[in-house]
Amino acid sequence: MLTMFIKGLIIGVIVSAPIGPIGLLCIQRTLNGGRKRGIATALGASTSDLLYACIAVFSMSIVVNFIETHQLILQIIGTIVVFFFGLYTFMDDPRKKLTKLKQENSYDDFITSFGLTITNPIVIVLFMFLFAKFHYINEDITFIRSVLSIVFIMLGAAFWWTFLVYLVDFFRGKFNVRGLYIVNKVTGMLLMIIAPINLISTLIG
Repeated sequence: MLTMFIKGLIIGVIVSAPIGPIGLLCIQRTLNGGRKRGIATALGASTSDLLYACIAVFSMSIVVNFIETHQLILQIIGTIVVFFFGLYTFMDDPRKKLTKLKQENSYDDFITSFGLTITNPIVIVLFMFLFAKFHYINEDITFIRSVLSIVFIMLGAAFWWTFLVYLVDFFRGKFNVRGLYIVNKVTGMLLMIIAPINLISTLIG
């Protein structure tokens, strides 16, 4: 059980750690709005990863086949969403929000983060690869151990996201309004660059 716990934590961290579109959004929102917005963004991504982890663990072949069959369409949709999110972030000016004293809606942060992550079905392939690499799941695994395996993975993901949000929030005080404006511009440009690169890699791969 201890071995499964450790492996689950490692898998959760590996799936969450790459600073892709969601990682960038989490950093940007934490810098702009604090830990609350960062955690909401992280929860959205984690919920999507949880669904894919459940599919991978319980071997829902029908869903897996659907994802494999429509992978290109889902990837294109995800690319478009990420690109326009990058454009929105690039055009967004935190100075206007400060002057309006607008209260951001963490629920919207959760929904948008979940939507961006759920359109990336490659996550389920990553889970299956990691399960095989770490010998994490086998045919003889019981239902209880399957549930525990998912819990351990989510604990690893939660650890990473919490660490990232608190780390970014720690340095947040060093950013003035001009710094936040630059962060938005850089994040937006990176998202617009990452989106087509992901699509091209999918077509090539």
